[in-house]
Amino acid sequence: MNGLKRLARWCLWVSLVTICAFPGGCRKQDDKPRVALVMKSLANEFFKTMEEGAKAHHEQHRDQYHLEVVGIKDETDVTQQIQYVELMMAKGVDALVIAPADSKALVPVCKRAMDAGIIVVNIDNKFDAEVLKDKEAVIPFVGPDNRKGARLAAAHLAARLKAGDKVALIEGAPNAFNGIQRKLGFEDAMTGGGMNIVSSQTGYWETDKAQPIASALINEHPDLKAILCANDSMALGAVAALKAAGKAKDIHVVGFDNIAAAQRLLTEGRLLCTVDQHADKLALYGIEYALEMLAGRAAPADKETPVDLITADAL
Repeated sequence: MNGLKRLARWCLWVSLVTICAFPGGCRKQDDKPRVALVMKSLANEFFKTMEEGAKAHHEQHRDQYHLEVVGIKDETDVTQQIQYVELMMAKGVDALVIAPADSKALVPVCKRAMDAGIIVVNIDNKFDAEVLKDKEAVIPFVGPDNRKGARLAAAHLAARLKAGDKVALIEGAPNAFNGIQRKLGFEDAMTGGGMNIVSSQTGYWETDKAQPIASALINEHPDLKAILCANDSMALGAVAALKAAGKAKDIHVVGFDNIAAAQRLLTEGRLLCTVDQHADKLALYGIEYALEMLAGRAAPADKETPVDLITADAL
């Protein structure tokens, strides 16, 4: 089955490239720049919100640019995301705004896009600095300080714990810069408050991967006081595990992303806090910066965007 899927994907790719090779196949019908937004998993509510924000921005600025939006099926499908970037290159887009699934693996293909004359802007998950240097690629990052955001959430939790309390982390994908930064932010506040981090393992951003991890943590550490999750999807898994174990009121859960499902859990008291990095605006920040670069009004430089702590009181 996997072989058939790969064959079907390859056939689609060949067909699209062939279409774009014919005269007029992918040419613009006007002088407006074409911007491609390449995201991570659209199964994640965060990226659906990002997509909706980008499309809303485009609807209001149709006279300024064309927009094409694509997203991979799951958080770890790096190969498909690379193929999407190659497809956008074949289509001749003017700018590429990308939330990479892998901070290292997407750099080479984005460098090829730059060499082809395409403006590249990195959003959400920052490219690895060493790989950028190795590839001699200067790609601006427009996005939040994930470590700062995670530290805000963990500090809010720390105020409710005491030194020596046991906590556990469920990390994002280990090949994602934002996942690494969120882990560091959680650790900053937990170790600073004297808490005992008894476990730190990856849930790869997915609810169904985080839930069994949380279940195992509850069994292994019956006196666990909190689970800090690097995104809200994994926090949903942790909350489900606590409910199944009858410990929904005994263990705090922290998330990150402020998706709608997390807001419901906040109001129900099942999630202590989350962090809003404004998914609805994150893509348009990148799109606007790409348009500025295309117009010659901006040189490549990183641009920090807001992060805010969200609690039930803030809703």
